[in-house]
Amino acid sequence: MSEPTIFIVALSFAYFSKTLCGTYMKSTITQIERRFDLSSSVVGLIDGSFEMGNLLFLAVVSHFGARLHRPRLIGMGCFIMAIGSAVTGLPHFFMGRYKYDTVIQGSLNKTVSISPCQYPMVSKDYSNAHIQPSNNIGTDCVKDPGSNMWIYVFLGNALRGIGETPVTPLGISYIDDFAKAENSAFYISCLQTIMLLGPMFGFLLGSLCAKLYVDIGFVSVDSVTITPQDARWVGAWWLGFFVSSAILVLADQDKKEQSVLPNTHSVKLADIAKGFLPSLKKLLCTPAYFLLLCGIVLKFNSFIGLLTFKAKYMEQQFGQSASRANFLIGVLILPVVAVGIFLGGLLMKRYKLSVVAGAQLSFITSFTAFLLLLLHFGTKCDNVPVAGLTVSYNGTPEISHDEGSLMSQCNQDCSCSTSEWDPVCSDSGITYVSPCWAGCTASTGQGKNTVFHNCSCVLTPSPVEGSRSVSPGQCHRGPGCTRSFTSYMAVSVLSSFINSLGTTPGYMIIIRCITPELKSLALGIQTLVMRTLGGIPAPVYFGALIDSTCLKWGIRSCGGRGACRMYDSNMYRVIFLSLTTCLSGCSYFFIIAVIVLLRKQFRKEEIKALQQTDSKQNETELQSPEMCHPDASNTDTSPREKTESANTEC
Repeated sequence: MSEPTIFIVALSFAYFSKTLCGTYMKSTITQIERRFDLSSSVVGLIDGSFEMGNLLFLAVVSHFGARLHRPRLIGMGCFIMAIGSAVTGLPHFFMGRYKYDTVIQGSLNKTVSISPCQYPMVSKDYSNAHIQPSNNIGTDCVKDPGSNMWIYVFLGNALRGIGETPVTPLGISYIDDFAKAENSAFYISCLQTIMLLGPMFGFLLGSLCAKLYVDIGFVSVDSVTITPQDARWVGAWWLGFFVSSAILVLADQDKKEQSVLPNTHSVKLADIAKGFLPSLKKLLCTPAYFLLLCGIVLKFNSFIGLLTFKAKYMEQQFGQSASRANFLIGVLILPVVAVGIFLGGLLMKRYKLSVVAGAQLSFITSFTAFLLLLLHFGTKCDNVPVAGLTVSYNGTPEISHDEGSLMSQCNQDCSCSTSEWDPVCSDSGITYVSPCWAGCTASTGQGKNTVFHNCSCVLTPSPVEGSRSVSPGQCHRGPGCTRSFTSYMAVSVLSSFINSLGTTPGYMIIIRCITPELKSLALGIQTLVMRTLGGIPAPVYFGALIDSTCLKWGIRSCGGRGACRMYDSNMYRVIFLSLTTCLSGCSYFFIIAVIVLLRKQFRKEEIKALQQTDSKQNETELQSPEMCHPDASNTDTSPREKTESANTEC
């Protein structure tokens, strides 16, 4: 294979590795939120730490790296990412076993009956669970040793962001420098297509790990009394980070082997530094680039918010488990995106689209996908009927954020804690926050098969003895919700494919609308601005708005708000979709302005090129006597007469 081809293969594996790790982080958002008992806004801050680490060095690496040995810098970046990924998963081994609130005792005999309503909820040392009463918090409370371990996840993710710095801008610019102009777009589309295999496998890895219990190998699975659909479930979030770290180490070795590839000549760093500010000024003073940057920032905000919380949205809106949500994203959405990006690059190569034509194609495909996504507003599932939160205890629909609404005449004699979240389902389809709030006084069975009886709050058509019972877990949503979810996924797949067709043409605008020597800096500044104004704040404010729809918060062992247990799904849908569509919609005003500018710019260049061609033809005619004198070969005319005649006629 030729040297550019070898480099593209090696760079593709590096892209695959970094995107696998990045999307795995997105797929574990829910698991990290529950394991560290955090709100969505704090989890969004953790997710944004990658961008924080990235922007610290991005502009400098993009500028200096273009004049240094780019393949070697990319290899070093992969090694740093491997370390960061390992650090992210490390807190699992220092936090102890995961404990969740439940009254179900997996280790006791079936003959032991639990009476949730008759006795106050007190802390018991179960093998895999504990109870957290809201009224027993005092000065003697022992703080959970793992409560602040999320800081190491934050730092590991930031370190991964630092390592990713040289990979994207230096890799793309290197290809564009050494590949032929007509093949550059095709190579980049191939690279982006292979790169999308990383997110696909990242989400699949996230699906697998979310299905495994967090303490897999250390705790008997039979003793776990909750399922992956439960809001308290935490999967083996840490496992995938070590898998990602191993793959990144392999990518680092692969890049080091490519260190013999040609590169630009060595120069002094001081000489490079002198040209940084003038280059930056020249770049930002290019109107098309600046306007395109504004549109990309808005679009990136929408994309990051959607990608970060899409799986969580599928969980809360349609009742999907984290494992199934990640699996569907990995096997349905990402493959069609990869195909779309590849076809977009193929279209540019086949029809040799100009920059203006590429910009128009990118706009048309993106706007069509945007219109399709508006259909999501009508694709919904109603709130799960939870007594005291979304419905009253008599079944009347209502929404309440007040914990006092959990109290009712049917459970007023029970000593229930407002911090409980141990949901149970009745035959009537109503979910109760816990067996205590359901007014249950007895139980049969063991572990997941426990059934609570004599529940005073359970509605039945006729109060027959033994009919007032509940089972562990939330009630399942109806078949109508399943149909809505099918429609949601169909629209998501179609819109993702259409949008991806314009990805490569849109990407080439950045490279071709500025001078060649500014390509690396342009890509670096673009990534820097996107991550500063999009990658960092978007997960935080998306998470904060999602938090505002929470109906039931978990309570930490020593007080304070923990992770949300249940959301108002209708309000969640409106806020989440409105935010993504508004950001995307505003970006199109800038993209339209860019297309107008590019048309004017390239029309002027065409006119200038024609004028230069005419000028050269005129110069050629002036220098060619034959063009001025058809009879210049007439030997009867003297040289002096020929010269005078030529000066007159020309």
